[in-house]
Amino acid sequence: MNGTSWILDLSAGRVALAALAVGLSAVMAVALHRRARGPRGSRLVEGLRLLFVLLLAATLLRPERVRRIVSEELPRLAIGIDASGSMATRDIVREGLAPVSRADWIGERIEERFWAPLEEAFDVAVETFDTAEDAPDPAEHGTDLHGAIERAVRADPPPRALLLLSDGDWNLGPPPALAAADARARGVPVYTVTVGRDRHLPDLDLHSLAAPAFALVEETVSIPFSVRNHFAREVRTEAVLRTAEGVEVARRALVLPPLSRTAADLILASPREAGAVEYTLALPVEPGEAREDNNAREFRIDWRREQLRVLVLETEPRWEYRFLRNALVRDPGVSVDVLLLHPEIGPAAGPHYRAAFPDSRAALSDYDVVFVGDIGVADGELTEDQARLLAELTRQQAGGLIFLPGPQGRQRTLRGTELEALLPVEVDLSRPTGSGFPVPARLLLTEQGRDHFLTRLASDPERNEAVWRALPGFHWQAPVLRARPGAEILAVHSDMRTEYGRMPLLVTRPAGRGQVLFMGTDAAWRWRRGVEDTFHYRFWGQVVRWMARQRHLARTESIRFFYHPETPSAGDRVFFHATAFDAEGAPLEDGLVEMTIRAPDGGEETVRRTPEPGGWGVFTGSWLARAPGRHLLRAVPSEADGVAEAELTVTATLIEAVGQPARPDVMDEIARVSGGESAGTDGLAALLERIRALPVAAPREERLRLWSHPAWVGFLLLVGAAYWAGRKLLGRL
Repeated sequence: MNGTSWILDLSAGRVALAALAVGLSAVMAVALHRRARGPRGSRLVEGLRLLFVLLLAATLLRPERVRRIVSEELPRLAIGIDASGSMATRDIVREGLAPVSRADWIGERIEERFWAPLEEAFDVAVETFDTAEDAPDPAEHGTDLHGAIERAVRADPPPRALLLLSDGDWNLGPPPALAAADARARGVPVYTVTVGRDRHLPDLDLHSLAAPAFALVEETVSIPFSVRNHFAREVRTEAVLRTAEGVEVARRALVLPPLSRTAADLILASPREAGAVEYTLALPVEPGEAREDNNAREFRIDWRREQLRVLVLETEPRWEYRFLRNALVRDPGVSVDVLLLHPEIGPAAGPHYRAAFPDSRAALSDYDVVFVGDIGVADGELTEDQARLLAELTRQQAGGLIFLPGPQGRQRTLRGTELEALLPVEVDLSRPTGSGFPVPARLLLTEQGRDHFLTRLASDPERNEAVWRALPGFHWQAPVLRARPGAEILAVHSDMRTEYGRMPLLVTRPAGRGQVLFMGTDAAWRWRRGVEDTFHYRFWGQVVRWMARQRHLARTESIRFFYHPETPSAGDRVFFHATAFDAEGAPLEDGLVEMTIRAPDGGEETVRRTPEPGGWGVFTGSWLARAPGRHLLRAVPSEADGVAEAELTVTATLIEAVGQPARPDVMDEIARVSGGESAGTDGLAALLERIRALPVAAPREERLRLWSHPAWVGFLLLVGAAYWAGRKLLGRL
């Protein structure tokens, strides 16, 4: 039955204090009244004083009104069903049947009305939770277990218990254990059922693949990918590359250790025709494999016929320079110019030789990559203005800059110039000409170097390391102390160390919008021994293409642009970099560039930018990639004819990972903290019995703390104000 009662704090101290205050106030009121000879209103004023003291005394006793509410309705049982993306994982195994997804298993239980045995004792409310419907951004789709528990236990009236069916995967909101603690404080135990296995089913997963957006025709391209083997045994398989028409391009044999992740790469056969080609990389389905939908990935490469322009700067025709020049001249994808400033005879003449350094920004900006050999800033070599232009070409025009020091030590004269700031290493000034030694040393690949595009001289990672170990050594190295911050060390000296560790000899570092490479030996030409041009040509060809590729992402005669990242995910910000030219080929210093982005649904966005200071015709901007799919990019300069176009593929970002093991530890913690129990899918019936056996909930109490209620405080202030006003009217203030 429902009932209302009042309670007071009748502790001895509070009662004595209240009685003393009332008694003193009454005595004072009587005494003042007898002595007063004023109007009759004085009685009312003294009465207000006594009333005020009585109210304060009552407040001291902390009066509360308590209502006991005994519900005549059935107690509520809340059932929360996880409907997030991870529930699509197929790992519920039933004897003699194929595995089903977690969502399908729950769907079968819902069709059976698994809560039916509890309907006599509870008012059952079933609710699914999934943030996908509430989050327009795909990057925000996920599971918020904290929010699901909090909404259920804070309902009015609160449930007697909460039954939660989930895989325990959460990726949004605070930790669910906090909501479980709140549930315990409200007297709502949470019973959890972990749906899914805590280990992977036997499966092969083509986990990742990184393909370039474009490549040159008749060029070989390495496509890194990784495979996860969730079998408890070694798996021998192969990755097969096919075009969208089903034409097989290449195969790659794989030996996958048990329960491991392995990385490999695939060499694409170069097509003879330009154009975009759709590819599929797939693994055959292994006997006993639980999933087949994660064995393949699709990608696209835009094959183009383009020539990269390279400028080589050198003073003397040393062996390294001679073989490098030959390698670049014979590369069909490279157009090379050489400025050989011999200290005795001046600029060399002949095919592929320049008579002087490019005389303008427009002429220099045509070059994608510049090799700075054993040459410095001095009379008869480079000037400080030319060094500055080379640095600006790298920073502003996304050019590639390669330092190839030599035994003359001419690069020590770069100190104090803008080129010196671009070096990826710190030079040891005490040994300006480097060090030579009779016993050959070798280049050792670092952890970063083993997987880098520049150092791939063989398709197989293990064979690639073997190739580097077998390469002929070198007898001279540049005076290097250490790599600079932000640099990536690809190879180090096999024997020599500095106070900072092994001496770095092959180092890359970003510089503005471009890339810089430092090669601290001059013996790459020796790699031809016994194999002719195989490794020497391949290495320098990869270097040129890697350092120049982003300048050729999209270009016409009047504009070129690139963007990064090349394969953004939904929610990423894409940064554009465009260079516009006038009719004479000079960088455009006025006007604007309009970048239009057309989304897959036909919607368009426009980004307009004016040139940046510096005189290189550089326009930059950014755009937020919202929707996944292929977007068409168009860059149009206002002061010149020509439109550069490119396709950008935005991938969907889903934080809900399908195929990951369930997390019973999370579900166990929720149950333990809230005072409930947890079980797996085979323990659902037992949990229902535990819930049925829950004792009847105690009557619910509603307390009104009168002593701290705002209305009570307001009434006290009103009585006090009336007393003060009365005293004022009687002239007693």
